[in-house]
Amino acid sequence: MRTLVVEDERQIAEDMATSLGAAGFAVELCQDGEDAWYRGGTEDYDLVILDLGLPKLDGLTILRRWRAEGRNMPVIILTAREGWSARVDGINSGADDYLVKPFQMEELIARVRAVLRRTHGHAGPVLS
Repeated sequence: MRTLVVEDERQIAEDMATSLGAAGFAVELCQDGEDAWYRGGTEDYDLVILDLGLPKLDGLTILRRWRAEGRNMPVIILTAREGWSARVDGINSGADDYLVKPFQMEELIARVRAVLRRTHGHAGPVLS
């Protein structure tokens, strides 16, 4: 699965790339918002992990632009921002999941797999 990790903290980005790579994902790294917006708008990714606090262009703006442009790849927001209102903003902007730093790599990988299962129709909650 082709995955774009958008994270400006180099060590966190490299740790994610290593862990996701070991789990079988093909990972590309990106460190600023303008590059992320361009790559996500012109490349086909199976998943994007998107930090909100990025240089040049913030993550919520990128996500809103992608959704307005019809880009529907799954996006997991990764951020140090806490509080329910930040999570609501992220989900309402089009994110498929939201993970707060600091986090465990095992949880990130579990969330990635869950989002991909839902995206590919392997897990559909039934509301009654």
